[in-house]
Amino acid sequence: MRAIAVVGYKKSGKTTLALELAEALRKQGLSVTLVKHSHHGFDEKAETDTARFRTSADMVMGFSPGGSFVSWPGERSLAQMIPFATTDFLVMEGGKTLGLMPRIIIAGDEETALNLDPALALAAYGDQALDEIMATRDVAGLARIAAKAGFLLPGLDCGACGRENCRGLAVDIVAGNATPADCKAMNNSLRITVGGQPLPVNPFVERILRSGILGMLSELKGYTPGKVDIRIE
Repeated sequence: MRAIAVVGYKKSGKTTLALELAEALRKQGLSVTLVKHSHHGFDEKAETDTARFRTSADMVMGFSPGGSFVSWPGERSLAQMIPFATTDFLVMEGGKTLGLMPRIIIAGDEETALNLDPALALAAYGDQALDEIMATRDVAGLARIAAKAGFLLPGLDCGACGRENCRGLAVDIVAGNATPADCKAMNNSLRITVGGQPLPVNPFVERILRSGILGMLSELKGYTPGKVDIRIE
């Protein structure tokens, strides 16, 4: 899955830009998941039936002809929620501290931009260029940039790529010094998908699983070394 984050401070226009960006990506023929990250929780009128459900259980699901939802009372990581996203592209509003994907920043000056991790920025939304970051209000143009350069790393921070964490690899990808294929957790000899979604596995776990599976298979009659394909429906 490819992804882009729209980051800025409160009242900067993040929501509007994220919605417009999602629509522009859909016009390119891409299906889109919208994600909102907030440090302050989500407002919901306490008297609604949905709000009453959310405060009365450990997990809430809803479905109707108009749509469906899943809600937890506590925070879940993006990695835990990604399996629900079965689209081509993910647009996140917020997530200033998440270094798993590139971003479009909304900042009116250099000082603000520096606080939004510009090393991960593909572009800025606005009229003034920020250091070496291109600035534009052309949402369709930003969508084309995102579609071409968007990516999403797994967030395992395993260090197998030679960087300290996933953010380090993300910065190098944005700078053109690496590609998403350099993520060892997503590109190794053991590929696992669950419900059609790839499951990242760090190299240490990959070696354990690989050795264990091959060891068990070698005891089966008819086994010969070669490419192994195991499917569990």
